[in-house]
Amino acid sequence: MEGTEADRQEATTGDSTANSTDTDSDGEGGKPAAVDDETRTDGAGRTESGFVEYGIDDRPPLRESILLGVQHYLTMVGANIAVPLILAGAMGMPDGVAAQFVGTYFVVSGVATLLQTTIGNRYPIVQGAPFSMLAPALAIVAVAGSDWRTSLLFLQGAVIAAALTEVAVGYLGIVGRVRKYLSPVVIAPTIALIGLSLFDAPQVTTTTQDWWLLGLTVGLILLFSQYLDSNRLFRLFPVLLGVVSAWIIAAALSVIGFYGSDAPGYVDLGTVAAAPALVPIYPLQWGIPRFELAFAVGMAAGVAASIIESVGDYHAVARLSGLGAPSEKRITHGIGMEGLMNVFSGLMGTSGSTSYSENVGAIGLTGVASRYVVQVGAACMLIAGYVGYVGGLVVTIPDPIVGGLFIAMFGQIVAVGLSNLEYVDLGAPRNVFVVGFSLFVGLAMPAYMANVGAENGAGALQAGLAGVPIVGSALGTPIVADTLYLIGGTGMAVGGLTALALDNTIAGTDEQRGIAAWERVGERNEEFESALERLRGRGEESSAPESAD
Repeated sequence: MEGTEADRQEATTGDSTANSTDTDSDGEGGKPAAVDDETRTDGAGRTESGFVEYGIDDRPPLRESILLGVQHYLTMVGANIAVPLILAGAMGMPDGVAAQFVGTYFVVSGVATLLQTTIGNRYPIVQGAPFSMLAPALAIVAVAGSDWRTSLLFLQGAVIAAALTEVAVGYLGIVGRVRKYLSPVVIAPTIALIGLSLFDAPQVTTTTQDWWLLGLTVGLILLFSQYLDSNRLFRLFPVLLGVVSAWIIAAALSVIGFYGSDAPGYVDLGTVAAAPALVPIYPLQWGIPRFELAFAVGMAAGVAASIIESVGDYHAVARLSGLGAPSEKRITHGIGMEGLMNVFSGLMGTSGSTSYSENVGAIGLTGVASRYVVQVGAACMLIAGYVGYVGGLVVTIPDPIVGGLFIAMFGQIVAVGLSNLEYVDLGAPRNVFVVGFSLFVGLAMPAYMANVGAENGAGALQAGLAGVPIVGSALGTPIVADTLYLIGGTGMAVGGLTALALDNTIAGTDEQRGIAAWERVGERNEEFESALERLRGRGEESSAPESAD
């Protein structure tokens, strides 16, 4: 039918894409003409901030997109390498196999990102190795077998089993239906806690930190993104320029001997030379996954924490991209696709895949929210997984540089989370209490869980639960202890669930809670068009008879 909202949105999207090839005053291709104004509007009439350099449907020139896409992936490379290296060490995996293990994470990340951005939630958000699923993975490895291969096969089975639950939860719309209970009062502390979750990461707070190299990285990113942002090159590539510049300096100091091999800023160029040219990566490369119910239940707790974190990421990326809060339909497709990609991850031999907060922070620094850019970056990451030299080069990035990235990226996410409070009546005491209480609990509970489990993991918590009067026999079981330990150790899960409970039980109007204002700018279900609907629509257009003049 002519004149529908979908038609108007498609027209706006087409205009946005067309504008992406316009030239700026310097004669360079790529910047959308619409961004030259202070603001622009999307297909639903919402106002996009002039901060967005490239909107979600814009397609910069390919060469520029490659650099921008690589920059997106640089922000999350530390975490995407840290997870497999931690697991490889825990399993006692040989060095040669560990290199293939890391490459597999790159391949899974590339495939998962391409599918999520194309037929999932279609947000410009990178998928990668989840820290929320690392704790159950380490617990499985600790008890699964005496050799690395057996441990890995049990880990794969647990990931696949838990992921099937996530597929059901996603595509049945369970998470999407909960959206009506997620006001800005709930989302603000949840996203903020995503940003605060790595404030004490070893790459930042280790006692052997190389503070001048970390400070150099942070300083360069700040210089390019904030002080020299009038220059388009610096505005678009602050992370890439900052990281590459810091790495070159660290590599030069390593070559001349200023950094010894045991220094935190040391760059081991020999790692690149020793890397294989090509790495064979394929499904079931380690063998047939093995399944154990207890392991699957423990991994399901990690998946639950991952879902909560992803919902927060969806809201954050929508906010930074100048879009309304995600609709129930978009959340359903996003979580369902994450479940499918976790199944794929288990078949490939890794510990899972989820939406990455680091990439969200990159959008905040660069204003590049293009889906196309992230897809190009994903393709580069996919290829890099098979090229051993690329993986070897990435591994040489020193921890202080990664720590500098964390500081720049995650501080941005904290601010994005708190910015949702603009919809909320902060003159209402109930809102101030819910936000403050949730933030505090979301920081304190994970610290408590870390102290409790410092020696015996969830075992210490299980012993404490068993001592609870009357219900101790039911609570003091491995399944309950593992679930509480994993969720309780994830700040955004604790803070988000706390805010969810308080905001929906303490009296407050929709105006006070920001729901009314949010609904006015939020995305409606009919505005999100899935990949299947887009294909069906194109098929109908191609089969429609031509009208007579």
